[in-house]
Amino acid sequence: MSAFLGELIGTALLIVLGGGVCAGVSLKKSFAKDSGWIVITLGWGLAVAISVYAVGSISGAHLNPAVTLGLAFKGSFPWSQVPEYIAAQMIGAMIGATIVSLHYLPHWKETEDPGTKLGVFATGPAIPNTFANLLSELIGTFILVFGILAIGSNKFADGLNPFIVGFLIVSIGLSLGGTTGYAINPARDLGPRIAHFLLPIPGKGGSNWKYAWIPVVGPVLGGSLAGLFYQIIFEGKHNSAIMYVGIVTVGILIVSYLTSKKSQIHTKNRKVVA
Repeated sequence: MSAFLGELIGTALLIVLGGGVCAGVSLKKSFAKDSGWIVITLGWGLAVAISVYAVGSISGAHLNPAVTLGLAFKGSFPWSQVPEYIAAQMIGAMIGATIVSLHYLPHWKETEDPGTKLGVFATGPAIPNTFANLLSELIGTFILVFGILAIGSNKFADGLNPFIVGFLIVSIGLSLGGTTGYAINPARDLGPRIAHFLLPIPGKGGSNWKYAWIPVVGPVLGGSLAGLFYQIIFEGKHNSAIMYVGIVTVGILIVSYLTSKKSQIHTKNRKVVA
C-alpha cells in the first residue's frame, strides 16, 4: 500500500470513529445521546490511537496537516511529500464524514437543530471571538505536535506510542477543548465541513464558512511552530524559518485581535442604539 492510500484510509478511519462519537452523543434517538464531553474526548483519543495503529507502519500515520507540517519544519519529513499527504488527509476526512452521515441516516430527520448537525462534522466556538478562538486552536495544536515529537523521541514505550498519543488527545480535549471544540487538525475540520456542505442532509443549515478559516490557520501555525521549537530547543539546530513563521503568526494574531475588538465595539454600539 502507498503512503498516500495509508494516510487516506487512516484519516477516514479517524473521522469515522471521532465524528461517529460526536454523532452518537449529539443526534436525537441515539442511545449515546447526551453522554457528554468526557465521552467525546475519550472517543477522539481512541480514534487517534486506533488509526495510528492501523496505518502507522505504512505512512507514519500523520493523519493531520499540522503534524505533517510540524515534521517537515523539524526536518524529519521531506517537503516534496507534504502536498501528497495533505491531499490524502483531506480526501480521507471527507470520506470518513460521508460514512458517518450514512451510518446515522435516520437520525438527521429526528434532529431539528441545524447547529447540532453541523457539530457532528465540524467544530465551532463556545464564545465567538476571532482572536481567542484562533489562539486556542494554535495553543492546542502546538501542544499536540510538540507532544507527538517528544513521545516519538523516547524509546521507553515502543509499541505503546499510538496509545499514549491517544491519551494526549484526551488530555488536550479535557483541558483546552472547551473553547472551540479543539479541531487541532485542519483536515478533521475542513474535510467534514466540505462534506456537510455537499451532502443532502435534511434541515442542515449553513456550514459556517465565516468561522472555517480558524480551525485551519490556527492548527497550521501551531503545528509549524511546534516543529521549529522542538528542533531549535531540543535538538539545538538553528532554523531561520522560525523568524518567518513567527512574523506571520504574530501578524495574523494582531489582525485577529483588532478584528475582535472592532466586532465587540460594533456589537456594543448596536445594543446602545437598541
